[in-house]
Amino acid sequence: MLLILWPLCSASMAQDDLTISKLTHIDLQYMQQQRDSLNALTARNFGGQLNGSKDKDLALLQRLLDENIVSGNQTSELQAMGIVMGDLLASELSLDWVVYEDRYGRTRALRYKSTDSYLFPVTMISRRREVDDRTPVADIYRRARDTLRAAIPALPFQ
Repeated sequence: MLLILWPLCSASMAQDDLTISKLTHIDLQYMQQQRDSLNALTARNFGGQLNGSKDKDLALLQRLLDENIVSGNQTSELQAMGIVMGDLLASELSLDWVVYEDRYGRTRALRYKSTDSYLFPVTMISRRREVDDRTPVADIYRRARDTLRAAIPALPFQ
């Protein structure tokens, strides 16, 4: 369960060597290229594209895996799927893409407002598939969403 929760970091982690910044132009360009390549893949294989509809897009991502169009050794494609899933999470939970940099490296993450609640969707699918974990994409999505919702501080007077 820890690997599942790794995508969610909390304030309890040492903040000394943590830097949060906006995505650079290169980050934005790379992420768009990943989305575009995945859209081309779904169009070529299924005749349809990803459109931001959660149920439809999650089903297309799952189909890419189920039909072995994307396999566990295709890290770039799996991470592109993570970006698309991240876009869906961002839309549903009002998250922003940021650059999360700590002593372990630099990565793209989703952040809830100005809190210390982060998700790392880019690798949520790839890390599982690379070790032959067949957790359905919709389950990964739900678990990430529910974990973040539980970490979001309640608004006062509700």
